[in-house]
Amino acid sequence: MSKNTRLGFAIFTLATAGLVVALAFYFGLRNIHNAGWSLAINTALAKKDPMYKGLERFKERVETRSKGRVKIRLFVGSQLGKDENVLEQARAGANVAVLVDGGRLAVFTPELGILGAPYIANGFPDARKIVTSPLFAEWEADLREASNHQILSFNWWQGDRHLLTNKPIALPEDLNGLRIRTPGAPVWMETIRSMGGSPTPLGWTEIYPALQQKVIDGAESQHPGTYESRFYEVISHITKTSHINLITGLVCSATWFDSLPDDLQVIVREEALAAGDYASKLTEDSLADYEARMRAAGVTITEIDKRPFYEASKEAYEELGYVELRKTIDALLNKEQGSNR
Repeated sequence: MSKNTRLGFAIFTLATAGLVVALAFYFGLRNIHNAGWSLAINTALAKKDPMYKGLERFKERVETRSKGRVKIRLFVGSQLGKDENVLEQARAGANVAVLVDGGRLAVFTPELGILGAPYIANGFPDARKIVTSPLFAEWEADLREASNHQILSFNWWQGDRHLLTNKPIALPEDLNGLRIRTPGAPVWMETIRSMGGSPTPLGWTEIYPALQQKVIDGAESQHPGTYESRFYEVISHITKTSHINLITGLVCSATWFDSLPDDLQVIVREEALAAGDYASKLTEDSLADYEARMRAAGVTITEIDKRPFYEASKEAYEELGYVELRKTIDALLNKEQGSNR
C-alpha cells in the first residue's frame, strides 16, 4: 500500500474522531430491555429510491415478526449525519445503523474496501455471491473485532456507477483536470484518480449545489440516486462507465445487536437479507425506466467502450494493495484473470 493511500486511510479515520462520545450519549447506548429495542437507520438516499423501499420492508417485517419488541425508525437525507459520523456513533454503541458501502468500512477492515473497487463484480449476482461467501464472513468477524460494528446484511445492490458531467467523456484522458465528486474513502478516490479525474470528496447532499455552482466538474452515481436526487438537472451527460458495482450493507453497533435476545438477532438478520434482495430486485427492474426519464429530461446518456477505463483502473489496485485479493475474488466468481466480462 502506498504512502498516499496509508495517509488517506489515516485522514479518513481522524476526520470522524471526536464525535463518538457526544453522539453516542445523544442516541443512548441501548434501550431498557423491558421497554423493547429500537434502531434508527440513516440513509443519504431519497424516499423513492429502491433502497428506501427495502428499508421500509425491513421495518415492517422486523416489527411484525418481533411482535413490536424491536422498533425501527428510518431517516432520509443523512438526517443523523454523514455515513462516517453514523458509523462512529454505532462504534460507540449507539442504537443507530446506516446503509453504507465497503469503502467506508475499509478504515477498520481493509479487505472490505475491495467491494467498491473498480470492475470487481458484474451485476447483482456477482456482488451477492461475494457478500454471502465464507470469505466475506471472515471479514465480517474481523470488523466486529476491529470496530464494534455488526453487519446485518450486505446484499443491498444500488446499481452500476456512471460518470455525470457537462461534457462528453469517451476516454480516461477526457477526465484530465476535471474535479469529480467522490465519497472520502480511499477506494473511491483512487478509482477516480486512476481513471484520470481529480477526486473531490463531498457529502451526498452537497453534490447538487456543488454541480450547480461549478465547485466540481462532475460526479459519479448510480441511476436511482442520480434521478431521485435530481442531479440530471445540473449535468448534461451520463457516460455509462459502470466503473463501480455499488453493493452496500446495513451496519449497526455490535453492542446494540448483542443486547438482543437470540430470537430477535435471528429475525433482524434474516429480514435484513430478505429486504436487501427485495431492494436489489427493485433496482434491477427500475434502471431502464430511470434512464428513459433522464433522457426525456434532456440528458445525453452514452454507451462507450469500457475497456480503456477498465485498463486504467488497474492502477487503483496497485495503490490500494488489492492485487492479490482481487485474484481471490476473481477465483470466487470463476472469472478469467484480466477480464471484466
